[in-house]
Amino acid sequence: MPAQSNIARPYAQALFELAQEQKDLAGWAERLQLLAVVASDKTLINLARDPRISSAQLAELIVDVCSDKLNDGGKNLVKLLVRNGRVNAMGDIAQAYVVLKAEAEKVVAANMITAAPINESQQKQFAEALQSRLGRSVNLEFEVDEELIGGAVIRAGDWVVDGSVKAQLEQLVGALSA
Repeated sequence: MPAQSNIARPYAQALFELAQEQKDLAGWAERLQLLAVVASDKTLINLARDPRISSAQLAELIVDVCSDKLNDGGKNLVKLLVRNGRVNAMGDIAQAYVVLKAEAEKVVAANMITAAPINESQQKQFAEALQSRLGRSVNLEFEVDEELIGGAVIRAGDWVVDGSVKAQLEQLVGALSA
């Protein structure tokens, strides 16, 4: 069975191209996030597996749950995914779409984990420095993890900088053990 990301990628690419044509990147992102949430509901997952529920019934249920938040394109997407047995890929499609949208908008999502809270001024400085380093707009989220002891870990896509005291101690232990 192919990985979900391999299944999701072509759907996300087609939806992204459609959204670009319609000049509605944000609208499609919202619709896909909604569909991802609906598709992850345990009751819906069980209904999708129930052989007594037809594809048409399942698609109608999903469209009804989403009510007026889906346009005709969104409703057609639901019918297509249900008919192809891909309801379980909705979350992966939404994630792949968000990546395509971020690349097109030159925005990267980043996460900074610090050992202690940092103030708003410091957060702004880190966001500006990261934006300068990556050459893109950055949506930087901040978290606190006291297990880091000190320092910080920054993740932006595949790029990771681990400047935590915990990582340095682990490197030292590794060097002493070798």
